[in-house]
Amino acid sequence: MFTDWILWGIVVQALAAGLVAGVFLAFSDFIMISLSASKPAAGTEAMQVINREVYRSVFMVLLVGLAPASAAMALYGYLYLPGSAAGWLIAGAGIYFVGVMLATRFGNVPMNMRLEAMPQAGAAAQGYWPDYVRGWVAWNHLRTLASFGTMACYVIAAVQLAKAG
Repeated sequence: MFTDWILWGIVVQALAAGLVAGVFLAFSDFIMISLSASKPAAGTEAMQVINREVYRSVFMVLLVGLAPASAAMALYGYLYLPGSAAGWLIAGAGIYFVGVMLATRFGNVPMNMRLEAMPQAGAAAQGYWPDYVRGWVAWNHLRTLASFGTMACYVIAAVQLAKAG
C-alpha cells in the first residue's frame, strides 16, 4: 500500500520535472528567439518584466519545490526501495540539483539580476542584450536537458518499482 503512494509520488515528480522542462524548452525554442529578434529595447523590457513576474508563478513553485522533493525521494529510495529504482531516483535528483538548480543559481539568475539593475529598456540594457541572450540561452539549454533527464530518470524508476511490486 505504501509502495503505491511512493510510486504515485515518483510519477508526480516526473510530471513536475516534465513541466519545468517544457517551460525551459519554450524559452530556448521560441521565446528568447522572438525577444532577440525584437528591437533591443523591446527585448530587454519584456525580459525584465518576465523576470519579475516569474517569482509569482506556479512555475517557480515547481522549479524550487522539486529540489527538496527530489532529495527526499532519493533518500527514501536509497534507504527503502528495491532494485535499481533507487539508483534512478538518486540520478534524477543529482541531475536536477546540478543541471537545473546550480545552473539557475550561478548562470541565469546572476544574468537576470544584472539585467534588472539596468534602467528598463535603457542604453545599458540594450548594450548588454546580445551577450545576455547568448549566455542566458546557453545556460537554459542545460536546464532544459537536465530537467528532461530528471523526468526520464523518474519515469524509469517508476516503471522499475511497478515491476518489482
